[in-house]
Amino acid sequence: MTTISDIALTLPEGVCPLTDWGVIEATGPEAAAFLHNQLSNDVLLLPVGQARLAAWCSAKGRMQASMVILKTSAESLVLVVSKDLLNQTLKRLSMFVMRSKVKLSDASGQWQLHGLLGQAAQAPGLEPGKPWQAWLLDTGAFGIELYPAVMGQIRVPRALLLSPAGQPVPVGDQASAETWAWCEVLSGVPLLTAPLFELFVPQMLNYESVGGVNFKKGCYPGQEVVARSQFRGTLKRRMARVHSPVALQAGQDVFTVADPEQPCATVVQCAARPDGDGFDALVSGTLDSMSAGWHAGSSTGPALSVLALPYALLEDI
Repeated sequence: MTTISDIALTLPEGVCPLTDWGVIEATGPEAAAFLHNQLSNDVLLLPVGQARLAAWCSAKGRMQASMVILKTSAESLVLVVSKDLLNQTLKRLSMFVMRSKVKLSDASGQWQLHGLLGQAAQAPGLEPGKPWQAWLLDTGAFGIELYPAVMGQIRVPRALLLSPAGQPVPVGDQASAETWAWCEVLSGVPLLTAPLFELFVPQMLNYESVGGVNFKKGCYPGQEVVARSQFRGTLKRRMARVHSPVALQAGQDVFTVADPEQPCATVVQCAARPDGDGFDALVSGTLDSMSAGWHAGSSTGPALSVLALPYALLEDI
């Protein structure tokens, strides 16, 4: 099997349209306060022109969506979400607006979203290696540094570019959607998609370790469950990177020979390796089964090889 560091001999580079992501806009004098009370991260203290990762959870702490939040002005924020969850997220969030002075809308048509890889993702003057920092371009576009794709000792920078609709497509080599998806898996930081709706608390996707949860902020839906999982040792599932000889689908069950009748893990995201040597994926499952060995589809299915995470978990920091 080819290792990740072997593939890194040809580094991913270029610009990729992100057609699977969309934008929800929140505007009004109470937009930040409203989102602060709904999401897992601090929005009230988010400076204009900066970004954060966050989850939106049910009362039971299960993730209904996740998003990259960008504050574009004092009374305007945009939420970048998976497009297959956008409509239901907008509808559900709108149910809680009530008398708050905030307007929520689908702003996907007002923005162009591109993923940047390699040199294209590096902005002059910014400190490299600080995910979620953002910068404003002269064109009115915003760039947001994401977690890099980590291949052995090599780190490929990644960024999200939000450009006002109608602007020219960013200049540079074009990266394929397949390359972007693979780099997203290698970053270990997925956005929630429809097959994963209400399957995980944020820590099951390692969100507390990549800046997606603030344990010092006030209440939000599911906050007690999320906090209890972190501080009372009740968290029994984690997300890992794996290599698979076969393609996997988000939401697919994973099994272990120790308990062949019950699924022990769930596929979060999968992408093909560019050299054709199988697939890399993110899988969230029980810690015991991760040690015992995972198999796709059934306990006798193809074995999944667990790879090192590209970042330290919060408990290890």
